[in-house]
Amino acid sequence: MPDTTTATTTATTAARPPGSLRAAGAMTLLGASTGVSAAFSAYPLAGGQALRYTLAAAILLPLARRRPRLAHRLTLRELALLLALSGTGLFGFNLLLVAALRHTDPAVVGSVVGCTPLLLGVAGPLLARRRPAVRLLAAAALVVCGAALTQGFGHGDALGLLYAAGTLLCEASFSLLAVPLLPRLGPVRVSAYTTLLAVPLFAAAAALSPSALRVPTGGELLALLYLGPVLTCGAFLLWYSALTVLPADRAGLFGGLIPLTATLSGAVLTATVPAPLQLLGAALVTGALLFGAAT
Repeated sequence: MPDTTTATTTATTAARPPGSLRAAGAMTLLGASTGVSAAFSAYPLAGGQALRYTLAAAILLPLARRRPRLAHRLTLRELALLLALSGTGLFGFNLLLVAALRHTDPAVVGSVVGCTPLLLGVAGPLLARRRPAVRLLAAAALVVCGAALTQGFGHGDALGLLYAAGTLLCEASFSLLAVPLLPRLGPVRVSAYTTLLAVPLFAAAAALSPSALRVPTGGELLALLYLGPVLTCGAFLLWYSALTVLPADRAGLFGGLIPLTATLSGAVLTATVPAPLQLLGAALVTGALLFGAAT
């Protein structure tokens, strides 16, 4: 008699898109959210993020409960990693990003954060106790160059660059801290737990803010519904699912799609044609991704 459990698992695995497509989908959702985030930028930061992650947690936690039970409860190490992941990749990233944008223009911040593929290309293998792959490092460097061309260059002060560098580290930690958690907890639990842990962090920050919450406008409400259920749930699940089958250095290459999809989605929304340098950057990112995928 055939093993139906094995057959079901095999069929489910085969039905899932490849890790590269999941990583690309996550970064495309993130890049395309630029215009939506701009529509939500006037809302109080901490309070808005608390609402965003509350909505996401309300969706992700029931999904996590439907997963098979864990053999044992969360260990202290796992809890510490989840707290660090939520505190850096979600809470720290959003606060430092806003601080960076107050001291420098978006092009500079985008160019600095665009170095994420290169950072993951070095840090990912080292944390896994293996040598960084030269081909992947070369591909990551090309992705960074292409992302910089697509994003553009701007001006900023030293403090803005420091905040941008902190944003870069938080962006990398979103992946690196999740890697040791994913084999046992899986993408759904990691997404649900980190999202839930972010809520009290932002709520505490909102309580200390002069304007914590207000009734959102119609446009802000639509933006919130995208940032919470669509971006946070969708992109988190796709990205962490990709990290279960791809090493961080390979998955990190797809971070180059963020400025590319942000530029293209902005061009569609505003009915404008991208500048020649932006098109050159897009071509460079595409070529680098194909080059890295061939390893």
